[in-house]
Amino acid sequence: MSENPTINLNPTGHPMPLVGVGMWQVPNDKATDLVIEALKLGYRLVDCASDYGNEKEIGIALKKAFDEGIVKRQDIFVTSKLWNTNHHPKHVRQAFERTLKDLQLDYLDLYLIHFPIALKYVDPDARKAGEWSDPHEKEIVTEDVPIHETWKAMEELVDAGLVKNIGISNFNGGLLMDLLRYARIKPSVLQIEHSPYLTQERLVNYAKSQGLAVTGYSNFSNLSYVGFIPHAKEAPILFDQPVIKELAGRYNKSPAQIVLKWCVQRQIAIIPKSKNHDRLAQNRNIFDFELTQEELHKISSLNANMRFNDPGNYADLPIFD
Repeated sequence: MSENPTINLNPTGHPMPLVGVGMWQVPNDKATDLVIEALKLGYRLVDCASDYGNEKEIGIALKKAFDEGIVKRQDIFVTSKLWNTNHHPKHVRQAFERTLKDLQLDYLDLYLIHFPIALKYVDPDARKAGEWSDPHEKEIVTEDVPIHETWKAMEELVDAGLVKNIGISNFNGGLLMDLLRYARIKPSVLQIEHSPYLTQERLVNYAKSQGLAVTGYSNFSNLSYVGFIPHAKEAPILFDQPVIKELAGRYNKSPAQIVLKWCVQRQIAIIPKSKNHDRLAQNRNIFDFELTQEELHKISSLNANMRFNDPGNYADLPIFD
């Protein structure tokens, strides 16, 4: 459990842990304890977002961890994300400073554009976590803010010493190519939905070829979405796939550990979460075995381009079409 491999980010050279704990869908009343437990188990990356609505509780946990000597600030890597309603340059720093205050930190290690979608500004105090529209509007309202303006404001956060690395999330290949043409400070990380059902190999390979590290979220595919994405219920459970079950038996590991190993062995960072202590510990315990290239290929062959976090389905914003 002591192993904590990292990947060096470009252009800064800062090390980012390959295994972190994600905070999406973590209830507010569970967030503080989960972060403390994860840090005690050896996690050194915490993946947050203002949209998750639990950054204040995470901040309480981080302060407690520092005060009690569980970790030092310089020994952990904290990520957060700019929400869609704050894309206008005049709102980027405001949103960032709110996140910084909530997390009780002086700087972030990584700040991502959460989606390549600019929405009408909404006062953060008036917006509930996960909402894609102004509560007073009947429909989602976009805003005419091009990504290059938002990115320039992100770069200014680096210039001000507020964040060490900046990056993007949920961008497709075309938008990444465009961003690389004008970025003064290149994106360090691309965070995408990534599972054996959605390998996105061409995008992953292109991002790596351009010097970006890749973080995959929702590695367990539909398991994270059953209950609010209709087609998640209809998809076969990833852990029931014969190849996953076979490898779990061969290596005496859980199906989840096999899937996570498939990610990190291919140099894709992961941010799984669990409210269960044993599973939280298991998610890090994946460095005492190696899958063969053939086994990696067999898992990748499950790809069905099956995406669940698609704003085209739940917000009528077809960014992946």
